[in-house]
Amino acid sequence: MVSSGWRDLGYNFLVDKCGTVYEGRAGGVAKPVRGAHTLGFNTNSMGIAVLGSFGRSSPPAAALNAIATLTAWKLGLYDVNPLGTATLVSGGGNLYKKGSSVRLKVISGHRDGYATECPGDQLYNRLGSTRSRAARLQGR
Repeated sequence: MVSSGWRDLGYNFLVDKCGTVYEGRAGGVAKPVRGAHTLGFNTNSMGIAVLGSFGRSSPPAAALNAIATLTAWKLGLYDVNPLGTATLVSGGGNLYKKGSSVRLKVISGHRDGYATECPGDQLYNRLGSTRSRAARLQGR
């Protein structure tokens, strides 16, 4: 934050290795607070930062369970299926030009909307099972 000159970290939520969920960007966890987590796709989305580096190391099961539980709850506020897709309009970034309509999975990784290695291969490869778990938690 400090080195980039940002006012806050931009993510709506943070999850640690023990599965503890923290409020990131202020404004109310149950409200549609606009984050600043994926340049170009901050509108109509929510960002979760999982603390750690998961390029080569596996994300802890507690963190994965927290992501599934959190996304099931938050998406449930809007009756959104975690297994679904959504079309978002890019605000401009390094992967999609401004104004481009992009179809993304409802639960996507940072790299799906922005050219980055985030969230790391080991976490990214587990997003499918996280989607499934979130859907089951919603009763789907």
